[in-house]
Amino acid sequence: MPILLFLIDTSASMNQRSHLGTTYLDTAKGAVETFMKLRARDPASRGARYMLVTFEEPPYAIKAGWKENHATFMNELKNLQAEGLTTLGQSLRTAFDLLNLNRLVTGIDNYGQGRNPFFLEPAIIITITDGSKLTTTSGVQDELHLPLNSPLPGSELTKEPFRWDQRLFALVLRLPGTMSVESEQLTGVPLDDSAITPMCEVTGGRSYSVCSPRMLNQCLESLVQKVQSGVVINFEKAGPDPSPVEDGQPDISRPFGSQPWHSCHKLIYVRPNPKTGVPIGHWPVPESFWPDQNSPTLPPRTSHPVVKFSCTDCEPMVIDKLPFDKYELEPSPLTQFILERKSPQTCWQVYVSNSAKYSELGHPFGYLKASTALNCVNLFVMPYNYPVLLPLLDDLFKVHKAKPTLKWRQSFESYLKTMPPYYLGPLKKAVRMMGAPNLIADSMEYGLSYSVISYLKKLSQQAKIESDRVIGSVGKKVVQETGIKVRSRSHGLSMAYRKDFQQLLQGISEDVPHRLLDLNMKEYTGFQVALLNKDLKPQTFRNAYDIPRRNLLDHLTRMRSNLLKSTRRFLKGQDEDQVHSVPIAQMGNYQEYLKQVPSPLRELDPDQPRRLHTFGNPFKLDKKGMMIDEADEFVAGPQNKHKRPGEPNMQGIPKRRRCMSPLLRGRQQNPVVNNHIGGKGPPAPTTQAQPDLIKPLPLHKISETTNDSIIHDVVENHVADQLSSDITPNAMDTEFSASSPASLLERPTNHTEALGHDHLGTNDLTVGGFLENHEEPRDKEQCAEENIPASSLNKGKKLMHCRSHEEVNTELKAQIMKEIRKPGRKYERIFTLLKHVQGSLQTRLIFLQNVIKEASRFKKRMLIEQLENFLDEIHRRANQINHINSN
Repeated sequence: MPILLFLIDTSASMNQRSHLGTTYLDTAKGAVETFMKLRARDPASRGARYMLVTFEEPPYAIKAGWKENHATFMNELKNLQAEGLTTLGQSLRTAFDLLNLNRLVTGIDNYGQGRNPFFLEPAIIITITDGSKLTTTSGVQDELHLPLNSPLPGSELTKEPFRWDQRLFALVLRLPGTMSVESEQLTGVPLDDSAITPMCEVTGGRSYSVCSPRMLNQCLESLVQKVQSGVVINFEKAGPDPSPVEDGQPDISRPFGSQPWHSCHKLIYVRPNPKTGVPIGHWPVPESFWPDQNSPTLPPRTSHPVVKFSCTDCEPMVIDKLPFDKYELEPSPLTQFILERKSPQTCWQVYVSNSAKYSELGHPFGYLKASTALNCVNLFVMPYNYPVLLPLLDDLFKVHKAKPTLKWRQSFESYLKTMPPYYLGPLKKAVRMMGAPNLIADSMEYGLSYSVISYLKKLSQQAKIESDRVIGSVGKKVVQETGIKVRSRSHGLSMAYRKDFQQLLQGISEDVPHRLLDLNMKEYTGFQVALLNKDLKPQTFRNAYDIPRRNLLDHLTRMRSNLLKSTRRFLKGQDEDQVHSVPIAQMGNYQEYLKQVPSPLRELDPDQPRRLHTFGNPFKLDKKGMMIDEADEFVAGPQNKHKRPGEPNMQGIPKRRRCMSPLLRGRQQNPVVNNHIGGKGPPAPTTQAQPDLIKPLPLHKISETTNDSIIHDVVENHVADQLSSDITPNAMDTEFSASSPASLLERPTNHTEALGHDHLGTNDLTVGGFLENHEEPRDKEQCAEENIPASSLNKGKKLMHCRSHEEVNTELKAQIMKEIRKPGRKYERIFTLLKHVQGSLQTRLIFLQNVIKEASRFKKRMLIEQLENFLDEIHRRANQINHINSN
């Protein structure tokens, strides 16, 4: 993955403010964060490495290097301060040396043995500066100069400080201090005219002149698109221009002289393998010199290889099983010119000067060819001097059947003499893949000389030591001076040695002065004036010089109050306001506070679990020790986390348990309910609330046979004559109002299921049940029988003790409130529970009003409307009952 190095200008000029009110340094920090957010959209950016370098003196300029994580990078970025000089050259050299730290150790550059495009470590340097004058300790510079004396071992093997897989981009902030009146037109971001622009173009990058925040976002999006894996190559034309394609007629419109496509400095994309994520290649780009076995050193190479292309049209050559490398060129004038020719069947051969032993131009090592779809231009890297090698290999396998003759061997050996020796290794692998493993003898030497190999090993060891030193120095802060050195302006004696000075003192004090000490100026050569320590709090009650002049009178009152307070045994050494005065940045630093707190005493009862320190939050709990039964939680539904004052205690409510018996679950899913009207009602829903209302207390154990017989009788009682189900509500109302309490007791309570899930019918049927319990119970037996719900009969008619109306209503209220809080619009259970409210009519009406208030709190509009209709129906029924009783 590409390495992204941010070089931030931290000179004092970055403190200037734009028209938005933010400093240039804050704008640079925000730009880095925005770039990282845009970059995070790409799934391939997860393994990217971020580095941070500033304009400080090395090694303090490196804030985040090879070993620092993302959190360290962000922390150092936020803590940057603009102070110092604009040492752009030194900072760029530091950035390049940081990137080149491990290249000699890993052998990426492969000095003297060809350049491997597939063996790379791509990096992009993004510099954010204000474009001001370059200042150093020696003065102001007009041009950008990088120091040549690099401490990095092996830097002498490359002429430039950068490598061919490293590019430099610059964001030059030109934000005005005042708002521009003219409307902004974004046609394109221009290049900046600062000294960093030529350096960007040399590395294959560019600069951006940022004049507005909108333009800054546009530049960041453009930079995200340029994060590509590849290497930069100089393409130069060799020989005459190509002939026109159409009918051999010369192009009159084409101007004479040098064209932009004659020399291009562009990137070739090196795509990683989708399976391994690492680029795979076979053939190198040749060196610009012929390697000599007797040479003790290597000549320095340029960062970007100069590849020359011939405009003579040739046929692309490829044979079976011979590997080749294919790289796509970045769009440029050269690619545009080749695509405009519209000849994907021809190619242009490429060369590297001085790569051959006797030829100045060298032999071709590949060719440029437009794709078949004419949407890009590709560079095909082949074996060196492939027009000679490919026919030989084709004859070997097709004519000689992999059995070379003497004449063929002579031709092949003459070819090997024209090929650079570092091509022998890749050629051996390729021939072995084709099926001729013994074609090239292992005794052939293709390596470097012994002196060069020893030199490279020595450089690798030194680079490893330097790498460890630089990595270890990252993160160290600049050593702050403890004081200001005092320099003596004159070497003369002090005024205390003058006789007239002593006489003057005697005249003022009229006392004989003490004997002055023998002053020696040499004893104070290292004298320093202490600097103000910002970490120390002012001791205004102990040091008068810590009191600001404007606060003297106010502080005098504070000191007088501190002195005259008789309630305190000792005087305070600090004001109460200053004791609790903490900077905002340190308010949440609890860990440092805990380090200063003395260790607590031993617990009196060590077996008692220690309470978690919550820093003033008494409701914070340790969730590690909490165990939740998910099945019970699912059955019981969501709990009320925000309990209101005045709401009843819910701890006494029995939890609903899931029935584990398959037999009982089958009965609960399909119960048969007698509606006492003559027809069979539909199956009742399984969400019945009777078991949750009153927990029966068994007085004696009933045998299983008794239970079975009771259940059998209950089921048989539901068999009745089928009558018409179209029963008018008026007939049912008459039956409910005219029935005696004894007959109402024998009826099952869930009349709502007889009419399905229609809420209006539910309300009409429930009103009768709501008014059934209007009379007070006459004795305990009557109370016990009235409080037994119908579903308890299905469980064996277990007897229970009579409880007061308040207890029953409290449990009913808890059940109804829980149902209201549940999502959805199934309110049948609520109306079913309302039938079991106990007490007088006034008590029940108050209970119903509370339910309506709770529903309005949760904005249950449908439920509120049904409850209000239910309340109106109750008043109407009550009036009818009173009218019948009065008659």
